[in-house]
Amino acid sequence: MAKYLIKSDATIKAAKPKPAPYRLFDGDGLYLLIRPDGKKWWRLDYTIAGKRKTISIGVYPSTGLSLARDKAKGARALVAANTDPSDARKAAKVKQAEANEAERRVAEGIPLENSFEAVARAWYAKKSSSWVPSHGDKIIRRLERDLFPWLGARPIGEIKPPEILAAVRRIEARGAIETAHRALTNCGQVFRFAVAEGHIESDPTRDLRGALEPVKGGHMAAITEPAKVAELLRAIDAYRGSLIVRCALQLAPLVFVRPGELRKAEWAHIDLDAKEWRFTVTKTDTGHIVPLAPRAVEILREVQALTGRGRYVFPSARTSERPMSDNAILAAMRRMGIAKEEMTGHGFRAMARTILDEVLHFDAHLIEHQLAHAVKDPNGRAYNRTAHLEQRHLMMRLWAGYLETIKAGANVVPLHGRAAA
Repeated sequence: MAKYLIKSDATIKAAKPKPAPYRLFDGDGLYLLIRPDGKKWWRLDYTIAGKRKTISIGVYPSTGLSLARDKAKGARALVAANTDPSDARKAAKVKQAEANEAERRVAEGIPLENSFEAVARAWYAKKSSSWVPSHGDKIIRRLERDLFPWLGARPIGEIKPPEILAAVRRIEARGAIETAHRALTNCGQVFRFAVAEGHIESDPTRDLRGALEPVKGGHMAAITEPAKVAELLRAIDAYRGSLIVRCALQLAPLVFVRPGELRKAEWAHIDLDAKEWRFTVTKTDTGHIVPLAPRAVEILREVQALTGRGRYVFPSARTSERPMSDNAILAAMRRMGIAKEEMTGHGFRAMARTILDEVLHFDAHLIEHQLAHAVKDPNGRAYNRTAHLEQRHLMMRLWAGYLETIKAGANVVPLHGRAAA
């Protein structure tokens, strides 16, 4: 095929289509391909990594001779820098598509793809189905209020520890120390999810351990002094509110489960004849057994007469279709004159843990089992929920007897040595 040197646009205009495609060469790989239908396409041949390749430069006349030569010059510069012009063009198209998508998302109020907010919402959507609704609501509100305004639009792979620390310190500055710690924990969960999904390589929050002011212990206050525990028990027995709330208050120290587990207790999970309450711990999605001492069974039989035909042991005052509200026990304690700095619903757990260990001297692993904490055997394997069940039945009976004794005003001689496991 003959080679033609393109001298000007006039040469191109004069080139007529032929039955077969042909080329007008301009030199150094640049040529104009003229097709039988009369369309004229600029092409550039180049060699990179030992391979011969071709890239389109444009269509004549929208891309004239001068512009085609400029584009070819730019492509050759990329080749000289060991960059494939074809790859560079594809990358530019991807970048433009991302920019267009980002603009669309902003216009529609949707988080940018791979932004902290987008990944955090994906994490929330995946995890929240296994959470108690109230727990999930608190987390998403915390993200939306305290983290998204500062980190939400940032690409998750570009966020550095100082940015995260600045965001959580804004929470700390308003005095919400515990919330700041929880927000940092949520950040870490989002970043670890991002690692698992391939968005980033590591969790930047791991370098922020100890960066926040420590949480003061008062947020889960508990009465652990036996004499004061006795006063609390007597105050509970004297409570003049609803029978359902009083029974829940009386049962709380005997079973020392988490407040949400107590208020959501279901009759289907309780076997009064076997003296056991079996349920799944929502926090860990594991089965748990609470041995019921005779006093606990007595309290449950009392409230069963009122609520036994429904689902919940302690239903809401408004409808039996829902459990007691999360504030019912706290409100009752406040009406009894017990300040939040003294005792919370969660405090019954700390009360039992402390006295069972320090006063009654039960083995720590029995106490931890009964608190539904993760406990491992000597080989590092997690115990199942029936582990040491007989000993735990005994511990719960002795614990209930101890509470009745101190409530009556008697002095209790601590057990010496550890209780048998």
